[in-house]
Amino acid sequence: MESTLKTFWGISSFQILAMFRRGLFYSYLSIYLRHYLGLSVTETTFFTTFPMILNIIFQTFVWGGISDKYQLRRTLIVWGELLAGIGTVIVWYAHTWTTNTTMAGYIIIAGLSVIEIFWSMSNIGWSALISDIYRLKQRTDVQGKLASLGGIGRYIGVWTGGLLYDGLGRQYDGWGFESGALFFVAAGVMFLSIIPMYFVPEGGAQKTRSPLQPTDNIINPTYSRLFIGFLVAMLLVNFGRNSVALILTQYLVLESGLAVSSLSLSYIVNTQSIAMVLSGLIAGRLAAKIGDATVLMTGTICAVVSLVIIGITFNMPMIYFSNFIRGVSEVVISASAYTFASRLIPPEKRGRLFGMFNATFFLSWGVGATLFTAPIIDIMILKGYTQVFSYQVAFLSAAVLTMAGLGVLAVVMVAAGKHRYRKDAGD
Repeated sequence: MESTLKTFWGISSFQILAMFRRGLFYSYLSIYLRHYLGLSVTETTFFTTFPMILNIIFQTFVWGGISDKYQLRRTLIVWGELLAGIGTVIVWYAHTWTTNTTMAGYIIIAGLSVIEIFWSMSNIGWSALISDIYRLKQRTDVQGKLASLGGIGRYIGVWTGGLLYDGLGRQYDGWGFESGALFFVAAGVMFLSIIPMYFVPEGGAQKTRSPLQPTDNIINPTYSRLFIGFLVAMLLVNFGRNSVALILTQYLVLESGLAVSSLSLSYIVNTQSIAMVLSGLIAGRLAAKIGDATVLMTGTICAVVSLVIIGITFNMPMIYFSNFIRGVSEVVISASAYTFASRLIPPEKRGRLFGMFNATFFLSWGVGATLFTAPIIDIMILKGYTQVFSYQVAFLSAAVLTMAGLGVLAVVMVAAGKHRYRKDAGD
């Protein structure tokens, strides 16, 4: 029991620090690129599009293969965070070399693309490690608890980022990035997050198994087809709901719209963090009672509702409510989708196939925005529509795409129900 608790607190501490860093840095970078460095809406999405493409390429074709061949999990996480932290400091320094704001923006984009190669080591190691350590029936509960604790880290990170973005209100908007403060804090947290990983086992499906570790069955051709269909469904769902992640903060600070301050923005964004904390505590219980499939469908419906609300109202309480529902959907979709995927992935192929599964999430934030919502906004603005209306149309379009994914997901769930899932041995 002591070893089990030690392992959980190791991975949860890492999750808290990782979510702190993401909330701190990425909640405001889009605004910095758009409103301080002057990039277009589509250009601002590049800072996740190109990095995520490299992330998935390296997860699937490099680190996934290495992870499967040598059954390395923790080692990849440690080296990924270390190298990414060093790279983050270099990116800040490099983007100060020029006085051309557009060039500075593209230096950040290029630098983050290189850094993502290292982060992809951490991402694939993390995905495989959870399945190595925990049994199938535990995974949704564990993922939910990790999301809840991660939500706390994200809350603190977003709040801290809001304070640093304008130097506690004593500097100008964008100061936190231009001065390097946000880069330095993010890098420091990456270095710090390495420490908890030394309380976690290396992992690997071929290692001597502990009582926690599962013995999964190998998937058959039917399950392979289900996995492909599931990937298509999650691609549509995630591209829909996450394609607005980068543009939402830009929309909220528009002077012609809601015009919220950086501090007020942190409160709105953190409504999502609070929802993540609360829903993460009950995700596992819900999955145990009604099943992962039902939880996943419910989370997708919540994502659609959130997008529709943000696309039709200027009412601030409803904006907060929309972000709360968005936080609920984030946790329940992530936790239940991971468990559903882990049912279909054999242990010896966790590195490569989790790389494919992760692609549906990782690519959605950047590529979804670059190819879908951002062009809608830029084209409508060029045609003379107001910025506010252009953003709202993008939100509603994202809702439609998410609904399409919900339809495909329903078909997959029906097919999966006919075949039933085999349980892990010993469950």
